[in-house]
Order: sequence, then C-alpha cells, then structure tokens
Amino acid sequence: MVKLPRSRELPLAGWGNHPVERCAVYRPERLDELATIVTAAPETSLIGRGHGRSYGDAALNCGGAVILHERLNRLLSFDPEAAALRCEAAVSLAEIIDHFLPRGFFLPVTPGTKHISVGGAIAADVHGKNHHRDGTISSQLLDFRLLTAGGDVLTCSRDENSELFWATVGGMGLTGLILDARLRLRRVETAWVHAVTQRAPDLDAALDGILEGDRDYAHAVAWIDCLARRRSLGRSLLFRANPAGLDELSPSARLAPLSISARSWLRVPFGLPRFALNPFNMRVFNTAFYLARRQGHSIENYESYFYPLDAIQQWNRVYGKRGVLQYQVVLPLETSREALVEILERVAASGRASFLAVLKSTGPANAGLLSFPMPGTTLALDFPFTGPDLLEMLHSLDERVLRYGGRVYLAKDCCTRAEHLATMYPNLDRFRDIKSKYDPEQRFCSSLSRRLRITEETA
Repeated sequence: MVKLPRSRELPLAGWGNHPVERCAVYRPERLDELATIVTAAPETSLIGRGHGRSYGDAALNCGGAVILHERLNRLLSFDPEAAALRCEAAVSLAEIIDHFLPRGFFLPVTPGTKHISVGGAIAADVHGKNHHRDGTISSQLLDFRLLTAGGDVLTCSRDENSELFWATVGGMGLTGLILDARLRLRRVETAWVHAVTQRAPDLDAALDGILEGDRDYAHAVAWIDCLARRRSLGRSLLFRANPAGLDELSPSARLAPLSISARSWLRVPFGLPRFALNPFNMRVFNTAFYLARRQGHSIENYESYFYPLDAIQQWNRVYGKRGVLQYQVVLPLETSREALVEILERVAASGRASFLAVLKSTGPANAGLLSFPMPGTTLALDFPFTGPDLLEMLHSLDERVLRYGGRVYLAKDCCTRAEHLATMYPNLDRFRDIKSKYDPEQRFCSSLSRRLRITEETA
C-alpha cells in the first residue's frame, strides 16, 4: 500500500480570485499516490484541480480536499499518422502547442487561454472561436482513463463506458479523476491566420456579421462594448479568421512558417485599486478601443489571435484584490437578439465596467449531460467584485437568461442559484444518476456542486 501523502491547508481561489476558501490540499507526485488519496484520504470529499483557470468555485472544496494534478503532466505517446496524442491530465494546452506546432500540428479546438490543463478542459468541455464548425474539445477527444471513487480505472470513450464518458465531458470533475487522455490534433501548414477586423455600430449589425461570417470563417469572435447605450447599444468589433496558407505569408515568415517570434511578456504586479475601473475610465477605454482598431485584412500569428490576454501575466489582477466574476451565458438562436438587448441594457444602465466582453456564435450541442453550448450565441462579461450589489444584478440577469431558454457556464460560475440549474441543464437528473452509480458515497464534490446541489454529501 502506497503511503498517503501529507496534505496542507491553504487558501485557494479560481482565476477570478473570488471566492477564496481554505481547503486541504494534496499534491501527488505519482499516479499510485493519487489512487491512495482517493481511497484513503480522511476528508469526506475530494475534487481535482489542474492549473486553476476556472473562474469561480468549481475547483474549490471548502471543508474537503483539493488534489493538485500539476506534477502529473507527462506527454505519453504520439501517432503522427493518426495525429493522436496521449498525455497525462495536467499537461497544459501550452505544452502541447510548444511541442507539436513546430512539427505541423495544432489544437482543433482551443479556448481563449492556453494555460489550462487537458483534464480541466475536458471537465469543462471547453469551446473556442470555432464552435460553429468544430464543436467543443470533446470533438477531438478519443478516450480517457478515469479513476473512480472506488479506486477503479476505467477507459471511457464513445463506445466504451459511454455513459460515463458523456457525464465526465463537461461534468466539472464530479465523476472522478482523469488520469490521461487521447486527443486528435490537426495538421497545419503555418502558425498564422488570415484575420479580418470589422466594426459593427450596434447589436443588430454585430449579430448579422457574426452569423453571416460563420459561412466563410473558421474562427469568429466579437469584442462588444457593453457600456454603449441607445443607438450604439451592442457596438462591436468583429474578429474573424481562417488558417493562413504558406503562400499568404511574408517572405521572412515563409522561412519558418511554423514558428513565431517570442512575445514581449508583460506582468500585472499587484491588484489595481478599485477606482482604476470606474465607469468613466471604462467608457473612455471602450470608445478608444472601438475607434482606434484598424479595420481590414491582416496576417496574425496564432498567439495574438487565439490568446491575446496570455501575453499579460496575472492579468486577472487588473480587477483588484477583491477579484472578478466572469458571467458567461449561452442563448438559443431564436431568442438571442431580444435577450441580448435586455442583458446589455441592464448592464449599461448599471454602469459596471466590463472591458473584456465577448460575443460568439455557437453551433450544435453534443451529448455531454452538463456541456454548456447550444445553437445560438454566447456572451461573456467580466465584473470586478463589489459585493452583494453585484450578485443581485447577476441574479437578475439569470432570470432573463432563464426566461429566454439560456444557461450559464459552470466553469465561470460562482453565484447562480441551485433552483435555476435544473431548468438550465435538463439532463441534470440523468447526470446525478450516473454519478451515483459510480460514486454512491459522493466522494467527488466541490464547493460549486454543493452550492448548486448537484451533489449532496453523505454522512
């Protein structure tokens, strides 16, 4: 029997730095230690944690234990013919890109940061700027091995243990611990994209541009000025792109088409004071950003298009010591326009600063029981945490989202009410049944799962 590693009690938070909770923390060095923690740790409940990039309380476990996977991050094998990579769950998307892009392979689906773990990406079933074409990360996922509460290791795929596969994809780590996974990468000719930037003077123009662009562009996203009002409500900048071919690059870039120059890294050294993000400053910033951005075609490297914020280390500190809440919702296509008008009017009237407001289209849903996307549009807003007044506003937004048939993204959430969840996620009861089958004692729980009553810990 492997000796149980020691735990330490530490304050933990997600990327939003809110909430902060004290949790018992284990940091296993080997897979056999991981199994021992699951079966022998004295804490009632456990949850896994990759690189801590979910925003709210999904990877927190107040009163229980958190297992840090960061040292279980080996690349295990690669089949270049099938473009299939097997790696441990704590391998980051950044590590995959660094290793395989110079060899002509890239991720078919990637969110807006590459500093997340493969296991965390599966648990949140992350999507990117190409969901309308390529779906979530599950579309590139071939299989994974899952350590269950009983200590068993099960291989899960669409054909083997399929119900557990679809409960784990988007299941926020509540079905067990992903040990390793096999992903299919995509062959690319260059590390660049052909990007097109366009202004949209209002919400109607933005939505029309996004939906029309889906036909012609593999990747599409819009920055939206959520403080604009009246005739400018929803004014946006559309950023669309297709992979760039070798013949589109400059002569110098063609010499090394799968590499880019090192980026100039910036760092936010401390939490900014609250007055830095007051409504006046943010309106000035948003207006300047909207007007100054050059429209038209350009050739951009993958870093600047897919991961613009990754160039700024600890950028979450911009929001101050109290942290930030990211509020992301998806709305059905048939109600998107009306719902977005209500949401943006409510936010603009509040004067709350959100300069990282993102609007994208989403394609078909998959079979993941708690997977987030559905056909329609998704809006993500960042709000500096100010206390109960912010929570009250977000609850009012939840009610609008429910009325229009939408739902919140669990990987970003820290305040949605439990009574709203079953309406937002109609497969919730099916998820609970599958979880109980493999985890009858509710060993895997989190602060999020208890708050939303996804799980009920047993005595």
